[in-house]
Amino acid sequence: MVTEQEKLVVIWSSADREVALKMAFLYTLNSKLNGWWEDITFIVWGPSASLLAQDYELQEQIFIMKENGIKLEACKVCSDSYGVSEKLEAMGIDVRLMGTPLTDYLKDGRKVISF
Repeated sequence: MVTEQEKLVVIWSSADREVALKMAFLYTLNSKLNGWWEDITFIVWGPSASLLAQDYELQEQIFIMKENGIKLEACKVCSDSYGVSEKLEAMGIDVRLMGTPLTDYLKDGRKVISF
């Protein structure tokens, strides 16, 4: 069984493409490929939702993350406000209200980082 100490939640909220490619996506995927964390959840939150919906290279990186077993989630309030919820869902991202899930992740003792 995977303990909460072996679970990572990555929150990507930046609309900066370089932050996505050089930090958030790079660390998240390498964490999975190198076994640094057993269970990884990647959350698209805020302006990152709009950037992802427009950028095919970032979308390809999301597909690779999903292919490697990283759980993908997005904040529905945010993605609805940018009009991109359906597009994110089509990428295989679980689009939902994130306030309660994030609170649960924190209370459960998961490690959380944000970019």
